[in-house]
Amino acid sequence: MEQLTPRETVRELDRYIVGQNQAKRAVAIALRNRYRRSLLPEGMQEEVLPKNILMIGPTGVGKTEIARRLAKLVRAPFLKVEATKFTEVGYVGRDVESIVRDLVEISLRMVKAEKMEEVEIQAAQAAEKRLEALLVPGKSQENNSSNPFQFLFNQGQEKEETVTPEIERDRTFIRERLHRGELDEQVIEVEVEDNQPLLPDFLGTGMEINTNLQDMMAGMLPKKRHKRKVTVREARRILTTEEAQKLIDHDEAVQEAIRRAEQEGMVFLDEIDKIAGRDGASGPDVSRGGVQRDILPIVEGSTINTKYGPVKTDHILFIAAGAFHVAKPSDLIPELQGRFPIRVELESLSIEDFQRILTEPQSSLIKQYSALLETEGIKVEFTENAIDELAKVAYEVNSNTENIGARRLHTIVERVLEELSFEASELPEDYTVTINREYIQHRLGNIVRNQDLSRYIL
Repeated sequence: MEQLTPRETVRELDRYIVGQNQAKRAVAIALRNRYRRSLLPEGMQEEVLPKNILMIGPTGVGKTEIARRLAKLVRAPFLKVEATKFTEVGYVGRDVESIVRDLVEISLRMVKAEKMEEVEIQAAQAAEKRLEALLVPGKSQENNSSNPFQFLFNQGQEKEETVTPEIERDRTFIRERLHRGELDEQVIEVEVEDNQPLLPDFLGTGMEINTNLQDMMAGMLPKKRHKRKVTVREARRILTTEEAQKLIDHDEAVQEAIRRAEQEGMVFLDEIDKIAGRDGASGPDVSRGGVQRDILPIVEGSTINTKYGPVKTDHILFIAAGAFHVAKPSDLIPELQGRFPIRVELESLSIEDFQRILTEPQSSLIKQYSALLETEGIKVEFTENAIDELAKVAYEVNSNTENIGARRLHTIVERVLEELSFEASELPEDYTVTINREYIQHRLGNIVRNQDLSRYIL
C-alpha cells in the first residue's frame, strides 16, 4: 500500500475500467489516507475515521468494478452486499451484522491461503510421504483397546504401522517414480474430511443461529472422514492442503484475519437507493427506514460479536452505490447521509466510452471472445468499423430501452458471435473470420430497427 500513490492507483484502475476519473480519484485518496493513518501515533490513529464514499450513477458504468479492483490492488478483505437483501430486526431475512461476519470469513480465507503458501514446501514433503504410505502400506498394528467408543476418537488419526526394510525399499522405488510423474494418472483411495453439515438447515437461509450450532457441534465431535478414489495427481493436491492446514497456527491466523478486517476491510453496499424512502411512503418493502437504522451502527462504528471474537467496525471502509433514479441521496436518513461524506457521480457511457471498453482494458470483451474461439483453432479479427458499429448499437439500445451501461455489450457481442460459437468446433483449424460492420448489421440489423424486438432480445 505504501508504494501506491493516488496517481499510481488511478493508473492501475485505468487498466481495467474506462473513464470515471472522479470516482477513481476519490477511492485512490481514501486508500492513501489509510496508509497515512497507519503512520500516525497510535492515539491519533483511533481518532482518524475512514471517509466513506457514496457513488451515484446508473447500472453498468463501473461502480462495483472500481471497488473490487481497488481491494484486489492492495489484497484487502472485500465484501460486496446488496442492501435489499437485509430486513429490519424482527423480520425473517438477513441480519445486517452478517456483513461483518462474512467479511471476517473472507479475511480468514485470505490469511490462511497466504500462510499455507509459506509452508507449501514442508506440506508437499509431508504429502509425498503419505502418498508413499498409501501406495506401499506398512503392516498395521492391532488396536487392543477395551474402550468400545475408541473408534470415534481414532477417526482422522494416522494409524500406527510397522515399516520393514522390504517396505522401505519399495517406498524408495515408488518415491523415484513419483518424482518422475510416472504415477500421476494412477487411481488410489484417500480419506478426506466430510464437509456435509452435522445438522439440517431447518432454520432457513440467512439465519445466524444455525451456523453457530453447526460450529459448536463441529468443535465437540471428531471430524467425519470418507474415502474417495482419485488420481495420484489429485491426491497430492488434497494431501498437501491437509498437511499445510496442520502446519499453520489457526489462532494466529484468526487474530491476523480480525486485524485485517478491522483495519483494511472494505464493504461495498450496492443498491442503497432501494432502501431510501421517506417514512410513510407506500410500498411492498419491509421497513426500508428500519434497515437504514440497522446499518447505521455498523457504518458509524460498533463492536460485532462473531464466532472468532468481537470485531470493531470503526475503520472499515464503506463504499455505497446506487442509481438513484427515483430516490435521492437526501431520502436516506440524515444520520446515514452524514456517514458518507464523499459523493461522486459516475457518468453515463458515450459511444466513445463503449469503443474504449471493447478494446482498451487488459481483459476487454473482444480479447475474451477472441481467446475463447482461438481454443478451437478459430482466429477472429474485428475491424475498426466493427468496433464502431458495436459501440453505436449498444448506445442506441441503451437510449431506447433500459440503460444498463456496459453490460449491454455482453448481450450484443454474444448475439453477433452466436452462430460462429455454435459452429466453431466443426470448422477447420486455422480458420479466420473477419468481423466488420456488414457482418454485425447482418446479424443485428432487423433486431435493432424493431424496437419491440430489441427490447426483448438485446
